[in-house]
Amino acid sequence: MRAHRSWMTFSLAVVATAVLVPAAGAQQPYFPGKDHEWERRAPQQVGMDPTLVRRAVEVAIAGESQSPRDLAANHQRSFGQEPHGEAIGPFKMRGDMTGVIIKDGYIVAEWGEPDRVDMTFSVTKTFLSTTVGLAYDRGMIREIHDRVKDYVPTDHFDSEHNSQITWDHLLRQTSDWEGTLWAKPDWADRPTRNTDIRELMNRDRPPPGTTYKYNDVRVNVLALATLHVWRRPLPQVLREHVMDPIGASNKWRWHGYENSWVNVDGAWVQSVSGGGHWGGGMFLTAFDQARLGLLTLHRGRWAGTQILSDEWITMALTPGAVNDAYGFMNYFLNTGQRMLPSAPESAFMHRGAGSNLVYVDPEHDLVIVCRWIRGSVMDDVVGLVIRSLGDAETGGG
Repeated sequence: MRAHRSWMTFSLAVVATAVLVPAAGAQQPYFPGKDHEWERRAPQQVGMDPTLVRRAVEVAIAGESQSPRDLAANHQRSFGQEPHGEAIGPFKMRGDMTGVIIKDGYIVAEWGEPDRVDMTFSVTKTFLSTTVGLAYDRGMIREIHDRVKDYVPTDHFDSEHNSQITWDHLLRQTSDWEGTLWAKPDWADRPTRNTDIRELMNRDRPPPGTTYKYNDVRVNVLALATLHVWRRPLPQVLREHVMDPIGASNKWRWHGYENSWVNVDGAWVQSVSGGGHWGGGMFLTAFDQARLGLLTLHRGRWAGTQILSDEWITMALTPGAVNDAYGFMNYFLNTGQRMLPSAPESAFMHRGAGSNLVYVDPEHDLVIVCRWIRGSVMDDVVGLVIRSLGDAETGGG
């Protein structure tokens, strides 16, 4: 009932906005200002059928995740059941099912608690790969197919197998990196069911680049390697080069683990995590997630400034040879429209547990953020929003 009242309050607000603000022109893309300086539009102002937009919001709210709101407790019954599954990073209670719909850069619908800071789990990986992209664009990483061992002082890439791993392998989760980081062995993350631990520890290693596995130990190895390239905390890099330029709030925090401290140039620095698998990762608002979606929608460009190169975005959106539905972490691709049948193949998502979903649709100039939604419901939400565009254009609804 609380979420329903939130939606009704919003709908009255946009009607008032529709009277006061003229329809957006199509000449220049709109980018929101700092933090709360984000203009709203009534759905009909941007060519959307308000009835179908309202219906999309209702479907999203009805599709709220049934997992416990106590995310530490939820960890104990999920990833906490893995070998070495104990939490080593922070968790927090989650908020209401929340979302934002952005069309042509303007907010046309919002519900729940979009200004609340919550965990975002594996959407953190997109922020991590962004710091790699920033290093690549500045020549700090010369080629994406270079071996990581040539850039870092640690022994994590010294074995015969690990020495062949490239940045591309880590970004696409095809490295099959072997080892233990922050007391978490690679084999302990999402182990194959009913497999003896000794078999997991002593299994044959396929060459890097030949198999795909979603594995947070290896994601955290990428975070550590990237820290050594920048020689400064990655949250500082992200803030200076991305979050401040795109007008994000001052409320986001990127956490590591209690044991992920390393010495960099004589100072102890926390190596951040690439997700919330054992706690930690990015804690931020849905509005800040939407800004990330707008940045990738515009191929790394924000209000006249190229924050990430178009070359980097092109590589991030290129299907991998092993998994054609995955680009760089965390770009989930709609190859063959398998992920979202109702969306165009060009659409993609930044996706994390919870579910935390940032839908990006360049064809329709759409960004949709849904937090704490059952993943299976997202296609229905996206389908209704896309239908709202077609129906409005033809006078339907």
